[in-house]
Amino acid sequence: MQPIRLLGAALVSGAALIAAPAVHAADYPSKPITLVVPFPAGSGTDAVGRIFGSELSAILGQQIVVENKPGANATIAASYVARAKPDGYTLFVTTNTSHSAAPWLMKNVPYDPVKDFTPIARGGNLPFILVVNPKRPWKTVGDLVADAKKNPGRITYASGNSTGIVAGATLANRAKVDILHVPYKGTPQGLTDVVGGQVDFMFTDLASGLPFVQSGQLRALAVSTAERSTIVPDLPSMAEAGVPDFDLNSWNGYFGPAGLPPEVVAKLNAAINQVVAKPDVKKRLAGLGFDAFSSTPEAFAQFVGEQRDLWGKLIRDAGIEQQ
Repeated sequence: MQPIRLLGAALVSGAALIAAPAVHAADYPSKPITLVVPFPAGSGTDAVGRIFGSELSAILGQQIVVENKPGANATIAASYVARAKPDGYTLFVTTNTSHSAAPWLMKNVPYDPVKDFTPIARGGNLPFILVVNPKRPWKTVGDLVADAKKNPGRITYASGNSTGIVAGATLANRAKVDILHVPYKGTPQGLTDVVGGQVDFMFTDLASGLPFVQSGQLRALAVSTAERSTIVPDLPSMAEAGVPDFDLNSWNGYFGPAGLPPEVVAKLNAAINQVVAKPDVKKRLAGLGFDAFSSTPEAFAQFVGEQRDLWGKLIRDAGIEQQ
């Protein structure tokens, strides 16, 4: 009879383990949540993440602690979150850098962007703009391209994330010019050197670059998308500026580690959708150059897979070799 009693105990223990996530989720959140950002303080994702963090804190009734873990094309932060306990207390606000581009830019990415994460919701898009030091003579993208053709290898561009890397390489490929890439750990450092004149130009997210444009420290020449942005409608698209087949956008979204309980995912998704439904929040985010919207977890999961394939093509087409 003892083996039967042992089996019964094992079944009870197993049932308790299965029930544990649901019980835990019912009480979620019962302590502060860490929101990991893969870029430095002052970057567009950081600024947007802090607004979302503040709003989510009010909705969920717990403090949201923003933790910056920049570097290595956002893979340092992504690896950290992928290894975290899937209990909803370590979340990730990230972009196409970690999930769409890094697997194609780097030979050894220590995580799977699909299998190692639980998609929660999209947050919106961060449109990119091409900015130059105002002391440079270029008033249009055509001016920049013409100068680059006259001076191969002498004009430099900064990057602080994968979108900046791929945008610069795509410009070189589409316009048939030789320009020199200067990578930075994050967007703020790159912008500082473009403002200072150490680097000639940069593709930057609107949230980071727009204040410099508005203050006259940088000149914006175009947006990186196929069509004009409603946020900066006076700027031409790259196609309008004379560079064909140019359409790059940086998406933003929220993840947890793989295995996040469905009840926690549903609660977080509802809270994020509640944030983007607030007109005052959308207005604040638009002022940063961020187009806020959300999605279901299922739609976001499908989107992540599609974007991984799309960015692979963009990177191959631009002739970027894995490092």
